[in-house]
Amino acid sequence: MKETLLYSIVEEKQLDEMLEAFEACVGLQIQIIDQHGAILKSYGTSSHYCALFRKFLPPGESCEQLHTNASMRALDMGESYIFSCHSNLNHIVFPISNHGRFLGSILAGPFLMEPPDTLMITDVGKRYSLPPDILLELYAEASHIKVVPPPTVTQISKLLYFMFSNLITDTRQQFIINQRKLHQQSKISESIQRYKLQSPSGNSYPLEMEKALITKVKTGNVNDAKGILNDLLGYVLFSEGSSLDILKSRAIELCALLSRAAIEGGGATDSILKLNNQFLQNLQEITSLDALCLKLQETVEVFTESMFNYTPHKNNEVIRRAISYISKNYANNVTLDDVARHVHLNPAYFSSIFKQCCGSSFKEYLNMVRVEESKRLLANTDYSIIDIAIATGFEDQSYFSKVFKKYTGLTPKQYR
Repeated sequence: MKETLLYSIVEEKQLDEMLEAFEACVGLQIQIIDQHGAILKSYGTSSHYCALFRKFLPPGESCEQLHTNASMRALDMGESYIFSCHSNLNHIVFPISNHGRFLGSILAGPFLMEPPDTLMITDVGKRYSLPPDILLELYAEASHIKVVPPPTVTQISKLLYFMFSNLITDTRQQFIINQRKLHQQSKISESIQRYKLQSPSGNSYPLEMEKALITKVKTGNVNDAKGILNDLLGYVLFSEGSSLDILKSRAIELCALLSRAAIEGGGATDSILKLNNQFLQNLQEITSLDALCLKLQETVEVFTESMFNYTPHKNNEVIRRAISYISKNYANNVTLDDVARHVHLNPAYFSSIFKQCCGSSFKEYLNMVRVEESKRLLANTDYSIIDIAIATGFEDQSYFSKVFKKYTGLTPKQYR
C-alpha cells in the first residue's frame, strides 16, 4: 500500500532505471524509502557495518526515523541534504512530494568523507556502550565503506537534485519556494542582529527605509527593493516581537503604499487595485511569519512588473481622463453616463472600451476606487463606518460592507 502512494505519482520503471544508472556510475548504494523511512527498493551492496551496528540501537532510535527526519529537513531547505547517521556514516537524501504531501525519498549512502580511524569507532562505542569485540569488527567493516571527498559529495548532492527534482513538478516548485523562504529568513535574521547591536532606546520606525523601498519599486529595481523589504521586516520583528497579527497590520500598510507607488509609476490602476485586494484576501489564509514575509516579496515583484510590463491601449488617453474624473468624483453619485459625457463618448461605446482597457466594468472599477479610499479612512481616522460609507459614495452601510468584503475578504470592522 505504501508503494502505491509513491508509484501512483511516479512511474516505477523510470525511477528504477534512474536509480540503477546512478549506482552504476557513482558507486554508492541508493534506495527508495517511503514516507515512514521503510525501504521500498535498493540498488548496490548493503553494508555489513550497518547491519552489525543496527543491532545495538536503543528502542527509541531507528534508521527509519532518522531518514524521515532528514527528508523533512531537506524539504524545508529546498535542496538535497547531507547528514551523518547514528554510526557516523554519511548519507544524502532527496525528498519527493506532491501537492504538499511528503511521499518518500531517494537515499544515497552510506559513505565516508575520509578514511576511517579509531577515533570514529571509539566515539560510536562510547555513545552506544558497544563491547570491544564489536568495535573491532566495526573497524574492520569500515574499511570497506566507500570514501568520497567532500567536494565530490557536494557534486553528488547536486546530481541527485538535477536527476529527481523534475520527476514531480510540485516537488521542484516546492523546493524553489522553500529555498526562497530560507534565503529570506537568513536576510531578515541578519537585519534583526543589526538592530540588536544598536541601542534599543529611541529607535523609531525607519521611514527613510520605507521611502527607499518605494523608490526602488518605482525604478524597477526588484532585487534592491526586496533587500530593503527584508530590512523593514527585520525591524518590525525586532521591535514588535514575532507577532503575526502585528506583521499583518504592517503588511497591509506597506501594500497600500506599494499600490500608490505602482499607480504613480504608471501601472494600470485597475490591475493595481485588484492586486491590492487580492493580497488582502490571501492575507487571511496565511498562518506563519515566513509565509507572510515571502508573500510580501512576491507582492513587491508583482507591483514592479505591473509598472514596467504595462502596454498602453490605443484609447489610453481617453481612459486616463475617465479615471481622473472618477478619482475626483467617486464620493458623489457618479454614473457611467456622467463619465462618458465627460470624455465625449457614447455611453455604450465608452463602457465597451473601458472594459477592454481596464479589465473591469465601470461599476466594478468605481467600487474598487471607493473601497481603496475607505481603507485609508478606516486605517487613519476614527470616523464611524456609516460616515465612511457615505463619504466614499456608497448608498448605505449595508451595501458598503458587502462590497468591501467582496474585494478585500474582510468586513470594514475587521479591516479597521
